[in-house]
Order: sequence, then structure tokens, then C-alpha cells
Amino acid sequence: MEAFGPDSGGAGDKARGAEGRPAPEARVHFRVTRFIMEAGVKLGMQSIAVATACTIYHKFFCEINLDAYDPYLVAMSALYLAGKVEEQHLRTRDIINVSNRYFHPGSEPLELDSRFWALRDSIVQCELLMLRVLRFQVSFQHPHKYLLHYLISLKNWLNRYSWQRTPISVTAWALLRDSYHGGLCLRFRAQHIAVAVLHLALQAYGVEVPAEAEAEKPWWQVFSDDLTKPIIDNIVSDLIQIYTMDTEIP
Repeated sequence: MEAFGPDSGGAGDKARGAEGRPAPEARVHFRVTRFIMEAGVKLGMQSIAVATACTIYHKFFCEINLDAYDPYLVAMSALYLAGKVEEQHLRTRDIINVSNRYFHPGSEPLELDSRFWALRDSIVQCELLMLRVLRFQVSFQHPHKYLLHYLISLKNWLNRYSWQRTPISVTAWALLRDSYHGGLCLRFRAQHIAVAVLHLALQAYGVEVPAEAEAEKPWWQVFSDDLTKPIIDNIVSDLIQIYTMDTEIP
């Protein structure tokens, strides 16, 4: 398959990394999913479709060694496949040109030469490979619909002043989007991720849910019966690691 992207992966990255820092592979996946998100925006993809592309990418590399394929080619194929899954079909030519512009800012669209057709064929071949590796299970339940429901409920619980003076909703959506830089979507249930990002957003602005002390159970357990505080803490910890990588990776 035709390679694409800067240095096309992170095999050499594996030997580096100090103790206590995120694993080198996690850093590669952070960079590549950042590419998926930025390319998705430029391609006009909706947030659910971008989330599906990131999930397909992460799930693929749960099954396949990172050294086996160019992660940026896998990312391009994930965008192409996610467009089909979420009925937001993309042209391979647009994916190639947006990707080329991402790696070479200011460059002109690629000529329809042998390299272009090789890249196009590689995307299609990689898509078929991904479908086989993932056993055609490429439709996912995302946290987005849960977060929307939880935000509406929380807005009704809080007083209007508390809601209006703090960007809880904007922050929760941003946290959810950023969670796809890592593999949280594979490790935790969609409902749990939605509650955890909302919990973190409330904590960030010091907003307390009314009557929390008098309630029979915490507000987050009202939304999800099987959710526990350790699960929330694990999700928040993973999110913090993602933001740590964000400060370290150019």
C-alpha cells in the first residue's frame, strides 16, 4: 500500500519515552487522531461521523500492530469508511487533497498522476482490510446523544444564573471531542463517558448540583445506575493524560 503522511508512523518512536510519560504508541495515535479531526472538519463531516472515524482507527490498531501499516493511510481510510457508515459519503479525491494540504500547507491539489491513483487504490484496499479486521462491525454507539440528554436535564436542575455564567455545555462537548484522541471510546461505555465529561466540566467551574448532599444517590448515578465513582475517576484520568500529551506534542 502507498504510504502517506510525515514519516508515516511511529515505529522509531517506540524506543523513546521517559518513565511516567504516555506510551510512544499513544502519542502516535494522538497525532493521527488529531489529523482525523482536523481533516474531518475541512471535509465538512458532522461530529458523529468524525467520532466514528476515530473509533474505527482506534479499534483497528487494537487488532493490528502499529508497525504493520502507515497510520495516516489507515486514518484516511477510516474517514472514507466512516462517511459511508454515517451516510455522509466522501470522495476519495477530496480526502487525498485535504490530507495533502494538511501535510503540505499551501500546496496545490495533487495532479491526477500515478501517485494520486496509487493513493486512491491504497485507501480503497485499506478500507477493505479494515472491514475484514473489524469483522464488519463498524457501527458504534457514541456518547453524544447521552450527553445532549444529560445537559438538558442538568440545565433544568441548576438555577439559571449558574448555567448562564459558566460554559458547562461548551466545555463538556469539547471534553467529549478530545476524548477521541485516546481509546476511551473502546474502554468505557458511552453513557459513562458522557457523565464523566459532564462531571469534569462541573468540577472545572466549581458548580454543584442542587440538593446533592440530601439526595439518596449522586446525580451521576441518576443518569447511569451502573456507574461508580472509580469509573468516573478512570475516565477523567485518561482525559488528563490526553491533555498532557497535547502540551507535549507540537
